[in-house]
Amino acid sequence: MNFSEKLKKYQEQIERRLLTDLPSSSERPIRLHEAMNYSLGVGGKRLRPVLVLAAYDLFPGELDPMHAALAVEMIHTYSLIHDDLPAMDNSDLRRGSPSCHRAYDEATAILAGDALIPGAFELLAHGYAKCPELGMKLVAVLANASGSKKLVGGQMEDLLAEGKSPDSDTLTFVHANKTAAMIEASLVMGFLMGAKGNEPDRLELVSKAGQSLGLAFQAVDDLLDVTSTTEKLGKNAAHDDEANKMTWVNMVGLEQARGLAKEHTDGALKSMETVGGDNQFLLDLFEYMLCRDY
Repeated sequence: MNFSEKLKKYQEQIERRLLTDLPSSSERPIRLHEAMNYSLGVGGKRLRPVLVLAAYDLFPGELDPMHAALAVEMIHTYSLIHDDLPAMDNSDLRRGSPSCHRAYDEATAILAGDALIPGAFELLAHGYAKCPELGMKLVAVLANASGSKKLVGGQMEDLLAEGKSPDSDTLTFVHANKTAAMIEASLVMGFLMGAKGNEPDRLELVSKAGQSLGLAFQAVDDLLDVTSTTEKLGKNAAHDDEANKMTWVNMVGLEQARGLAKEHTDGALKSMETVGGDNQFLLDLFEYMLCRDY
């Protein structure tokens, strides 16, 4: 199976389980569940849950990694719903469709995001109830990555930095936490469930690969904001510039930002090569994530 076929297979598995493992839109309160499923279902490449599944498949075991993959996607989707709100990034589009607060209303969007958070941890608790020690590890990894020191903290620093002069320390903090932390967590959670999940040296390499990949991913996002179109991105192009956000592009320019994306990707590839196992898909995925059209 080549890279494209395997990526499509992972994505199709995720889409099927999103339909069966989450509350139905017909379940009361209907409007809330409709909004949750709307934001989960409007598309996207499902890169974070794919990372969970692929990291598990490095050294597959006997568990079902999909509970963790869906939990990661739920946290990611909540963060997008809230990031798009008028009080945050004030974005009208997400994944090529109206953002949740535009499709519904602001209060419903806030509540939809709120509901996705405990829903993610409920999936982990129920999905790995027979492996409580592992389940607690997965909860701890996801909670840490999405909490005040990482995902939410990165968003806070991002908002505070709007309109200020570029500052490499702040920018690195934002990118390492708002973006890279969840990408790192995806790989770590998948690896923890596999047959080699208790090997600390390999786990550290997986974590390093995730950190580097997340930084590369955000550098490419910064580039796409100024070089791509709203139609291609599925969200408002040039939004970062219009909002006076701090990015690598407005700090070091296009060419150096491209160089940073390549440098971080090379670091991710090196770490993942050393991890070993069935890593070819992940190596190809890292390259694919770098080579998005910018």
